[in-house]
Amino acid sequence: MAIPKGYRFPIEFDDAFPQGLVMVGEVSPDTEYQSREDKAMGKPARQRVDETTGKRQWKVAVTDPSQTNAKRASYEVTLLADVQPVPTTTEALPGMRPIELEGLTAEPRVAGNGEFKYQSYVFRATGFKTPASSGGRSGQSGKSSGAAAPAESTAKAA
Repeated sequence: MAIPKGYRFPIEFDDAFPQGLVMVGEVSPDTEYQSREDKAMGKPARQRVDETTGKRQWKVAVTDPSQTNAKRASYEVTLLADVQPVPTTTEALPGMRPIELEGLTAEPRVAGNGEFKYQSYVFRATGFKTPASSGGRSGQSGKSSGAAAPAESTAKAA
């Protein structure tokens, strides 16, 4: 039995991110590449749409505190939603807030160049969730307002 390319494996958030995730900055639209000519003509940038779900893509930078390799600890997460997702947690530090995702899936990928290749994953989720207990990762994100917000990220494993 072959597993098709692009298959998304379900995974628990705590298994993928034992120390949680920290969102850095704000959620912004994930736009398609725009040439210099298009920019000069004043054409608006088009927002990307996920081919599988048909949802609009939003991006946000995150940091994984459990990642030991500093170069692989921070990356972008792509949120999939009809409207811009808004996390409900407060900032722990200016511009930084802990988050937790629900409905998480992982898609294996190979990253790197030449002889420096390594295993990485694209993570997607159905939205933000409130932690089950107040112990451990306190102050995690609550449900996002509006539509469910799947997320996609390229997290690199050592």
